[in-house]
Amino acid sequence: MNEFDLIAKYFTRPTPDVDLGVGDDAALISVSAGHQLAISVDMLVAGRHFFADADPERLGHKCLAVNLSDMAAMGAKPTWFTLSLALPEMNEPWLAAFSRGMFALADQFGVPLIGGDTTRGPLSISIQIAGEVPKGAALLRSGALVGDDIWVSGPLGAAAAAVMHRTGRVELPAAIALRCDLRLDLPTPRVALGQALRGLANSAMDISDGLLGDLAHICEQSQVMAIIDFNKVPQAIELNSLNSILVAEASLAGGDDYELCFTASPANRAEIETLGSALSTPLFRVGSIATFDANQPMVQVIDTQGQRMNLAFSGFDHFK
Repeated sequence: MNEFDLIAKYFTRPTPDVDLGVGDDAALISVSAGHQLAISVDMLVAGRHFFADADPERLGHKCLAVNLSDMAAMGAKPTWFTLSLALPEMNEPWLAAFSRGMFALADQFGVPLIGGDTTRGPLSISIQIAGEVPKGAALLRSGALVGDDIWVSGPLGAAAAAVMHRTGRVELPAAIALRCDLRLDLPTPRVALGQALRGLANSAMDISDGLLGDLAHICEQSQVMAIIDFNKVPQAIELNSLNSILVAEASLAGGDDYELCFTASPANRAEIETLGSALSTPLFRVGSIATFDANQPMVQVIDTQGQRMNLAFSGFDHFK
């Protein structure tokens, strides 16, 4: 099987809502009137972003889910994606499972694959995704305002606990490890929530590298400071078997949750709480935005006594 046979067999499907999809030098698409095109790309490399022996069907799901999460964070409706795939060898069972997992999630969100590239090399996956958002309505990192509430969707830390377990830092009970693996391998992109937050939230970002690290990006772009109440941070029940230090690390700095962190005016609290119920997505108010102070940490976490916690971690860094 050559490169073109591979593409035809595993990655070519009808794309009726696209002007021109897989099979030519480039795809052709049209953008809805009055909308902006939101574009994002993520690369996942074996041994860095996922374990080399990862289940290929779950990996297919995750590589698209992390990109859908970027669209959610912008408040955009996903419209299409492209795939670049480097493979160490031609492995048809792996390809069949990978494409099955990827397309199952693509079908769930109605997002077609419209092109890409394949080559031989160390296993790596790069997806570029695009979405549409009404002009001027996108959720940005730069919109946080002093006095805003800080919210997160869903409990945090289970995916990080799975990584701790797989790397031997902790030993989780078998049933707990399986549940953590599901959070790590099969994240749920909060696409509906992101779109519903347009007009309610002032800023947003998805939690891929840990709450502290990602919230710091919002603060940097908005030139504000964040105060997090650790007691209000939603911790996954799977963390109950860990010691307090690891619980704090997993829930505050653990990556791979792909929940949304957003800020909004206190005047919108009731509407946001109602939204969470309507979408069956738990939303938690975990802190507030404060005036920037160059002499203070940009993101601070306070304990139950209102004292600032001195933490030895912040968030995932790709070059550490």
